[in-house]
Amino acid sequence: MSTSIIVTGAGGRMGSTICRMAQEDPALTLAAVVERPERLASLDVWKCPAGSDADAVFAQVPGGVVVDFTSPEASMANARAAARAGVSHVIGTTGLTAEQKAELADLARTARIFWAPNMSIGVNVLLKILPQLVQQLGERYDLEMVELHHNRKKDSPSGTALRLAECLAEARGWNLPDVANYHREGIIGERPKDEIGIQTIRGGDVVGVHTIYAMGPGERIEITHQAHSRENFAQGALRAAKWLPQQQPGTLYSMLDML
Repeated sequence: MSTSIIVTGAGGRMGSTICRMAQEDPALTLAAVVERPERLASLDVWKCPAGSDADAVFAQVPGGVVVDFTSPEASMANARAAARAGVSHVIGTTGLTAEQKAELADLARTARIFWAPNMSIGVNVLLKILPQLVQQLGERYDLEMVELHHNRKKDSPSGTALRLAECLAEARGWNLPDVANYHREGIIGERPKDEIGIQTIRGGDVVGVHTIYAMGPGERIEITHQAHSRENFAQGALRAAKWLPQQQPGTLYSMLDML
């Protein structure tokens, strides 16, 4: 049976990629798209119902799955609308606040919601193996990270960088807000041992590069994940869209749950 997909932000770069890939997948049906009123005309190419009112569009696709890479505010509004309509909701939006994440978890008690700041299979496998690496290297190794994205990205550091940094901090028994350093300038003194540096670079059309450094006595380990195209994230989101309807409400699902 085909899974009906509703794409929000369908006129954007990620949204249009998801629409195209959903139409190319025989297990999926692009059932509807949502976009701001001034961008609706550009969605005629998808040959499916389109609208700017999420409640109205979601109600047209009972049993559907919303795939959402928009903005934190839009994704939260879509999550509430999806819960009201009883449709599943896959969210890849980054930059959510702690309060927004808490609201998603609350909505997920009675609705099927999946959220991941990075839909890449590779990144999520990395999240599983990093704790073992950090713990076996020990505390003599300093942990740093550099993330690089295109010049139109609005949040910094990226959601993926923050999740990777949380993973590193947890492996050391640290709380990330207590040890994260996002900026260095001037005479700052020696580097504290209980610190994770997270530096940001923006430019061009780079899809996403994250490099983790573990630097110890006489050696350095570098682990780099490079996203070559947005299809990587779209593929993960559509895989989640097939998986989520088979799950029960009650938890805010993630890529690690699906993997």
